[in-house]
Amino acid sequence: MAATGHADTNVGHGELIAALDRALTTHGRAVLTGPAGSGKTELARAVADAAHGRGETVLRLTPEAADRSIPEASAAALLASVPAHVLDRLAGPQRTAIALLRREADTPRAGRDHVALRLALVEVLRFLADPGPVLLVLDNAQWLDAESTDLFRFALRLTPPRVRVLAAECVQGGAPVAEPLCGPGTPAIRVPPLGADEVAELLMRHGLPARLAGRIRQASGGNPRLALALGHSLAEAAGHRDGAAHHADPLPVSGPAREVARRLLAEVPDGTRRTLLLAALAARPTTALLRRAGRPDAEAELARAEGAALVTVGEDGAVTFTAGALPTALAADAGWPERAAGHAALAGAVDDPVQAVRHRALAVDAPDAPLAAEITAAADACRRRGRRDLAAELGLLAAERTPAGRPQEQLARLVEAAEDAGWAGRADLARRATRAVLARDASPAQRVRARLAVIDAAGQALADLDETFAHAVADAAEDPSLRAAVQLRIAWKHNLSDGDPVRSRDAAAGAGTLAKAGGDQVAEAMALTVRARMGRILADPDAEEILAEALALPVPDVPLGMRNAPQYLAVRHALFDDRLADARARLLTLLPAVQRTGSAEDVFEVLRSLTEVELRRGRCAAGSAHARRALELTIEAGLSPGPAWYVAATAEAAGGSFARAAGYARRGIQASEEEHDQVFLSRALYALGTVQLATGEAAKAVATLRRVAALEEAQQVVDPSILRWHGELAEALVAADAPGEALDLLDSVTPVARALGRTGVLAALDRARALALAARGGAQEAVALLEDTSARFAALGLPLEHGRTLLALARVERRRRRRAPARAALGAAAEVFGRAGAGPWRDLARDTAPESAAPHPGLAALTEAEARLALLVGGGASNQEAAAKLFLSVKTVEARLTRIYQKLDVRSRAQLATALRGH
Repeated sequence: MAATGHADTNVGHGELIAALDRALTTHGRAVLTGPAGSGKTELARAVADAAHGRGETVLRLTPEAADRSIPEASAAALLASVPAHVLDRLAGPQRTAIALLRREADTPRAGRDHVALRLALVEVLRFLADPGPVLLVLDNAQWLDAESTDLFRFALRLTPPRVRVLAAECVQGGAPVAEPLCGPGTPAIRVPPLGADEVAELLMRHGLPARLAGRIRQASGGNPRLALALGHSLAEAAGHRDGAAHHADPLPVSGPAREVARRLLAEVPDGTRRTLLLAALAARPTTALLRRAGRPDAEAELARAEGAALVTVGEDGAVTFTAGALPTALAADAGWPERAAGHAALAGAVDDPVQAVRHRALAVDAPDAPLAAEITAAADACRRRGRRDLAAELGLLAAERTPAGRPQEQLARLVEAAEDAGWAGRADLARRATRAVLARDASPAQRVRARLAVIDAAGQALADLDETFAHAVADAAEDPSLRAAVQLRIAWKHNLSDGDPVRSRDAAAGAGTLAKAGGDQVAEAMALTVRARMGRILADPDAEEILAEALALPVPDVPLGMRNAPQYLAVRHALFDDRLADARARLLTLLPAVQRTGSAEDVFEVLRSLTEVELRRGRCAAGSAHARRALELTIEAGLSPGPAWYVAATAEAAGGSFARAAGYARRGIQASEEEHDQVFLSRALYALGTVQLATGEAAKAVATLRRVAALEEAQQVVDPSILRWHGELAEALVAADAPGEALDLLDSVTPVARALGRTGVLAALDRARALALAARGGAQEAVALLEDTSARFAALGLPLEHGRTLLALARVERRRRRRAPARAALGAAAEVFGRAGAGPWRDLARDTAPESAAPHPGLAALTEAEARLALLVGGGASNQEAAAKLFLSVKTVEARLTRIYQKLDVRSRAQLATALRGH
């Protein structure tokens, strides 16, 4: 019974631990089930540690696989851990029976007394439970030998209720073996897989990058042990490459990850394993396909695999592996002859001609010119269908099957495969194709096209590609069209990774000149689009004219992606200008178009904008649905996750949960920092800051939004409609008792917003200004301004901003001790939020009702920041503790306390506590 080492995989299981505690309290028994690596041991350990902390006696037993074949091995191990003074209390025959079991005495001729042994175990458990409760933890219960199981079943029927039992078991199918051991009606609790958020938390705990949490969740099926193994394999692979692992790389199922996957597959019979291998090799496995491919008992074999939590089989027969690493491990562990035979069988069974060609190509490894031509035709078909990822894979296969005597055909196929991979965001395939291109006698144009594909596949992570850019510039030196294409990418990098819109605009201007000289209208349109985008950021008055010029160019298709097209920038400008109906109509036209192109990044961008439009229109349910699709797409396609976490945070903050929104925002911050994405780092911080402001964490909100301000300043952003942080920071400053600083900020940005005609921004700035005025004694002026601002937001069709303004109005009215107007404003806010589906804001309006607050009359004289400090100090917090809690310096706390004492006419902490006792 060796104790095994463990990794801290107990993430996201707080509710599960509570459920186990409830089951043990109510029933005295609980069975915990789940596949290997799901975290059962960690959960059992957490429950045991909690019991030990309460002073209970805890007995733990962890048998191993070898123990199952040794009679009474587990019973002997358990009794070996019982203190000697407990055994000394047993009657002679019972003590002798235990001594024989523990091999402390020779077996007499008459044999062992099994009745005495059973009664001895009953007495031991009773003695242990005499002073207090006992918790018996049976981990790895599936490895209990039959004799021990029978002995435990007998003893547990006769023990008092103070003896509780938690049995944790790895279930490979059927009913848990521990359930009859614990008795009928025992609650059986299954460990659920971790979600992407929980995988991210697990990775961060172990110092691993969280940006791949979505893909690791998919590859691991939410199995904590497999997720950690994949994360460590990924980190090791990145170390060998002297760089960060790319978001679109395939996850390495090797080393520890391969071993964990093998362990999950270990109990599968040979016949089931062969069926699973065929399913692993197929693109879309179904029971019917597997039968046609030579597995007549596919249903029964898959049922066994489903019982072992390896696959799920849908009503239509579709087979899905519970963890993406399982098919990879199956294919890797099979030999080439077995894989080739599997592909050959599938080639004759699939009904999709493209998949038939793919399987035929994978069933051989020799050059074959006719087969290479067929594969190329299949790749062309995939390209027309928008399946650029499959087109890239087929292009590489076609190049590999091209005979060596046809080098130009091979190069052409490799370059096309690289470009398909770049379009699909498959960095692994793009790099593989590009390495093959560079290893051959390729022309400068072919080298540039291949390198640009690597850049295009990198998504947001452009910071580490300086060498690739340099080589592309050198190779493109003699061709203005190629130079234009390279300069365009440089312009994108200057904006995204460097956060420098001026250099981005200048690079785009150079790209436009080169594109015009080379007669490339597509590149010219793209260059004008970048100039217009940067011009909007920099408040260039010519930005709209430049965008109109780009839209006027006759460009029927956008090979560089819709996200970089003038049509999409026109949508973003409509969103910035609060022309939401126009933006939504354009997006609904673009969505099917980008879905046909096969660019996951384009589809994500359209879904992101649809999310933002719907949220601002007050259609939170629709916005949340788009955000979910965007996040699912990001995970499935392996895109950079920072933007998706940001989108999810905004949707949750509007219509879901502030707590989940904060979690998503923090994920987005970490992912963007890891990928040096300055643009979405600002956005994720902005999302977190708004949540902190909404939930009353004013000091944290100020700190977070100041980071946004610093990033925006570094990026030279002038137009306040791009990311509307100014009003949020001003409101946070007011809440943190710095209304003067808030007014200074508002005075600096309001003239810019007014000059640019940003009416929605001006309304948000006026809301913050009203709160600042109220904090400085101008409550009447503040109320008038808030009433006017509320009407403006309603006229603009911005319900959430309208409701927030009503909340601010209620706050000011309540501070004026005008309870009826405050109540009316809160009711109106709750109604606005309710119609919009903005659940967290509606709850906030209800929770802050004047009746529920019942503040001490003296608090009305304090600002919100002063009131928070007064309540902390009045509750017994020291200056140092209050400073830490409110993220202030001790000196600031002391100065603020002086003002509080003056306003409340008190002279000590004791008097302050007395004054606030009613609150």
